[in-house]
Amino acid sequence: MGVPERLAERMSMAEQHEYLRARFSRRTMIRGGAVTLGAVAGGAFVPGATAQAAAPTVRTAPATETVDGAHVAPFGRHLAYGTDPRTEMTVSWQVPVAVKKPFIRIGAHPWDLSRKIDAEVRTLFTPAGVGASGNHTQYYVHARLTHLRPGRTYYYGVGHQGFDPAAPHLLGTLGTFTTAPAHKEPFTFTAFGDEGVSYHALANNSLLLGQNPAFHLHAGDIAYGDPAGQGRTDDTGFDSRIWDQFLAQTESVAKSVPWMPAYGNHDMEAWYAPNGYGGEEARWTLPDNGPDKKNLPGVYSFAYGNTAVISLDANDISFEIPANLGISGGTQTTWLEAQLRKYRAARDIDFIVVFFHHCAYCTSTSHASEGGVRQEWVPLFEKYTVDLVINGHNHQYERTDVIKGDKVTKKLPIGGTAYPETEGVVYVTAGAAGRSLYAFSAPLSYEGNEHDVESVASFVNVKGGKQNETVAWSRVRYLDYSFLRVDVTPAPKGRLATLTVRGIAENGDQVDHFTVARRAK
Repeated sequence: MGVPERLAERMSMAEQHEYLRARFSRRTMIRGGAVTLGAVAGGAFVPGATAQAAAPTVRTAPATETVDGAHVAPFGRHLAYGTDPRTEMTVSWQVPVAVKKPFIRIGAHPWDLSRKIDAEVRTLFTPAGVGASGNHTQYYVHARLTHLRPGRTYYYGVGHQGFDPAAPHLLGTLGTFTTAPAHKEPFTFTAFGDEGVSYHALANNSLLLGQNPAFHLHAGDIAYGDPAGQGRTDDTGFDSRIWDQFLAQTESVAKSVPWMPAYGNHDMEAWYAPNGYGGEEARWTLPDNGPDKKNLPGVYSFAYGNTAVISLDANDISFEIPANLGISGGTQTTWLEAQLRKYRAARDIDFIVVFFHHCAYCTSTSHASEGGVRQEWVPLFEKYTVDLVINGHNHQYERTDVIKGDKVTKKLPIGGTAYPETEGVVYVTAGAAGRSLYAFSAPLSYEGNEHDVESVASFVNVKGGKQNETVAWSRVRYLDYSFLRVDVTPAPKGRLATLTVRGIAENGDQVDHFTVARRAK
């Protein structure tokens, strides 16, 4: 049995983490001869250490014969930018068992991979008694690449002792990536949230790859290892092995397209760290320029061409799911304003795109809108004329009119153009990446099937619970699997640069499109 439900509801994420520390003794952490310190020992992983190096800290079973590295194939490759996408990239992957001396090879051609860089192993152990996958060890490997050249395509291969990707019979395992250009150029990026592991998620990934995006934004609720999504220790359905399936599923895209996530409520896993993100820190290496790496590892920003992108953690301000409510002590909002001010003043940045999990504006019958976002961040989005806000959380596609002060400043029909400098902000919920779909209370209305309504009955999650509201800003509502495609077109100074935003269904149909225009600097 886990923490009694009535107790868990009163405990913060950190308090629940301490409960797990007390509950699981070190004796439960024995696993062969290769274990590391998990939640019980005070951390999710040991950075830069192999499993064997961590073993002396706990009692272990008799040593077993080492697996020949030639028989161990890396899987689940995924890329992420560093702070500067022009010169920094992290390549991450998994191995099913402990290996020796992992590394990455990189070069400008597949026949020239002479540059060899050591990689870091982060071993994540899930103890017995936690969900459905107790006594499960996962090995995540990361290689940070710096001093790359802007706008350059690189070939890379990942390996370890006994498995060298430069060997002729392993050249088929190589991947590629391309750094951001040094100057403004047209490019495409994609986005969605609430993916999980499913045939629909796999289909979306396949279609997404065909868009040839420079990068992909994941608006949270990534793999659903924790299906309950409340950030509580009594979420007994948790299964860490889902992450193995997820990273294998996304590898076809993420091995060549940087996969930049924000963290949602299903990404809080209470047993690994007080903030719930110990597991995420083992799996991902994201830009480290956020306000609080200890508590908010999924908060960061980067610039690609003329577009700045900001990832936020709405668990910090969520009234609906309060496991991490207030964890930053306000530092995230302070940092957000500083980032918005910096990017809006930057001479080479035209557009600002912000993405995070909980919706500012949505009329789903499930989660609808998050009052914490409206209270803390929406005024800043309006003050600094943010060009596009992308959310997940609600498993559907919904797009608003142009909004300022919670009211419609301009109706934005399909095919219309918004001018955020003078009009307001457009919000898109793109949470139909692969999990089961939710519902709307109003009729569906999308490209080729438009049914405009004057108002929609919905609600917003506030500190005291749900507050009913009737809204006029719901313009496009589509209820099937989909993702977002954004085409960025720069322009000479003084002319209109554009974001062309499209909702793309799993079958390839276009269900929405609109333009955001701003005078280029």
